[in-house]
Amino acid sequence: MGGSIDTRTTVTGQEREFLPGMAREWLLPLYDPMSRLFGAQALHRRLLYAADLRPGQAVLEIGCGTGNLLLAAKAAQPAATVVGLDPDLAALAHARRKARRRGLPVQLDRGYADALPYPDGSLDVVLSSFMLHHLPAEQREPAMLEVLRVLRPGGTLHLLDMPGPDPADAHAHAHTHEHRGRRGHRHQMERHLAPDIPGLLRRVGFGDVTETGSSIHRRIGRATSYRAAR
Repeated sequence: MGGSIDTRTTVTGQEREFLPGMAREWLLPLYDPMSRLFGAQALHRRLLYAADLRPGQAVLEIGCGTGNLLLAAKAAQPAATVVGLDPDLAALAHARRKARRRGLPVQLDRGYADALPYPDGSLDVVLSSFMLHHLPAEQREPAMLEVLRVLRPGGTLHLLDMPGPDPADAHAHAHTHEHRGRRGHRHQMERHLAPDIPGLLRRVGFGDVTETGSSIHRRIGRATSYRAAR
């Protein structure tokens, strides 16, 4: 993993369907304004405060989209090697332009969360911001297993997402939204994750899973951040 500003297009496995950040490609220009409207910057600051990035660390954001959290991480710790991964080439192109404008050297790779193109134990920190709920339910556990694989012993995952209700009343509160992917394939994007996020992380083998912050936002509901150690 180098320090150059780059959008490498290495794809692990064959081309696959994915759900873009705004659900439809043509809405991508609205992604950054909507993120500001939803208060994503404050949520990212909270996540990065918990991550406490150090010089020399190798940091990956999975599902980096247009690079908001990725670039905030590099700005917060310029001496870290910061990498972003996303399946969406259009979003990566936005991230590349923003990185160049700000003079922030980051690496941008194309790939999928459940097939990370990095060696075992090669990363110190993995970040994830509102990515998990974009994955189909059957891909969430494989994605978290991949995060566990690429983290070094003692490495940490810092994940921000919408946790949903307690499992006891999941049936009463669960809602799903259907979106069409790039090729018309129907996705189920759950407003509230049915399995609780800490339970998912513990199930795949993470230890010391803790909640690092939670707040309710009028437009998106509850946003909660977690720390999990390998």
